[in-house]
Amino acid sequence: MKSARAVSARSRSVAIGMRTAGAVALAMVLSSCTLFGGGDSGAKNSSTPNPEIASAAPAELRSYYTQQVDWTPCETDFQCAKVKVPLDYSQPDGDSIEIAALKLSTKGTSQGSLLINPGGPGGSGYDFVRDAGATHFSEKVRANFDIVGFDPRGVKRSAPVTCLTDQERDASRAKIYALDTDAGLAETLADNKVIAAKCEEKAGPVLGHIDTVSSAKDLDILRASLNDTKLNYMGFSYGTFLGSTYASLFPDNVGRMVLDGAMDPSLSNEELTSGQAKAFEKALRTYVERCLQGGGCPLSGSVDNGIQQIRDAIAAVEANPVRAKDGRVVSASTLVTGMIVPLYNDDNWPLLTQALDAIMKNDATPFLRLADFNAEREPDGSYSSNSTFAFTAINCLDYPMVTDTAGMRADEQQLRLASPTFGKYFAYGGTNCKDWPYKNVRTPAPVEYKGSADIVVIGTTGDPATPVEWASSLRKQLGQASLLTWEGEGHTAYGRSNDCIGNAVDGYLVDGKTPADNTVC
Repeated sequence: MKSARAVSARSRSVAIGMRTAGAVALAMVLSSCTLFGGGDSGAKNSSTPNPEIASAAPAELRSYYTQQVDWTPCETDFQCAKVKVPLDYSQPDGDSIEIAALKLSTKGTSQGSLLINPGGPGGSGYDFVRDAGATHFSEKVRANFDIVGFDPRGVKRSAPVTCLTDQERDASRAKIYALDTDAGLAETLADNKVIAAKCEEKAGPVLGHIDTVSSAKDLDILRASLNDTKLNYMGFSYGTFLGSTYASLFPDNVGRMVLDGAMDPSLSNEELTSGQAKAFEKALRTYVERCLQGGGCPLSGSVDNGIQQIRDAIAAVEANPVRAKDGRVVSASTLVTGMIVPLYNDDNWPLLTQALDAIMKNDATPFLRLADFNAEREPDGSYSSNSTFAFTAINCLDYPMVTDTAGMRADEQQLRLASPTFGKYFAYGGTNCKDWPYKNVRTPAPVEYKGSADIVVIGTTGDPATPVEWASSLRKQLGQASLLTWEGEGHTAYGRSNDCIGNAVDGYLVDGKTPADNTVC
């Protein structure tokens, strides 16, 4: 029994969520449509923190908090800037790196900035705001805030982690390993060790300093560079982890914070992966039920029958990998990667129906296109982002991983129980970090927030990437927080759910009205 490189601990899940969390419909992305914002870029302007911000800055970091930041017109209707931050916060007098940010200016009277992280880890907030900032956020929010996206350290434009050439990435994605054999596992570890060494060689020292705590500290410098005394922030998916980390580090600086598609900071990497595997299995069952109720569904019989037909299709490709129309080999792991992409947004479920219909006819091309979208591979074979490498690098620092053979094999068995369809393809995430050049710098623990500002946490009952239970757990850990729950399908809620969620979030962000705790929409 063979499998391609494991889908692995959230590497093909939360990372996808940041690109499909209602920002741009997947069908539009696949057809190369791009949306641009309509803010007023204006002329070049400089931003120097006001005296109140400067006086509150830590003495050893004052030069960063008081730096002059130049915002210049860019990307048609936006302004861009680069903000300097320390490479290593334990050595603030050492080297620095730059964080790339993009601003969509309000057309109204600004209450300040609303900083955005779309997820990942590894997602580009710069791209998110550029491509969807004018449509994802309501007119009420747009009229009151400058929407600011940024690439966290290690991501795309901000000291990016680079490892492989585009050709090497294609070859790596195409490799097939017998992970259930000792020889296959050894081959995977050997290949990942080579990749890790290339990451270290090409990325340099930044590779050891792109953990979430460091990114949260960058976020406070970004806040100061925008002349905001408080941080107004909206984080989706992994962005909720970044946000809750910030709240624990800078409780007095929290302004209005929305954490949508919440992650539970207390969970281990393996617990997070198991929760996702179970949630994806649940989402698949809901999809199959709807598919069977509609027309043109390639599945038949009961929901259990339909699930089994999908499992049979995966097993057939696992036994005999097929070639897509462009000649590339599609393995079972690639098939599963493509299968979970449209589960992030029920608006995209028709794409899954089309892809299933094709694979039943031995055509894997639609699933390969979906997997390419996840990997950010363009039709010409180039890759538009480093999100896959950033994801691995950040997680290897943020989480201790189970990397011994016995532990990974036991984890696989647990994942098979949690998700009979997808579970084993989420296993062996530890192979990515076993020979990583830097060890984890964080141990999972409940977040502590001692600030007075209310935080809004959002969960979605049918969320496959961040199960709704995580939102409830995060709300309890934060204490000074309010929980919103959307009874819907897909990953995250704001911008893709209903007026109940939208009005509650807008009223909180703009008017400061915290929604009643445990509101269900």
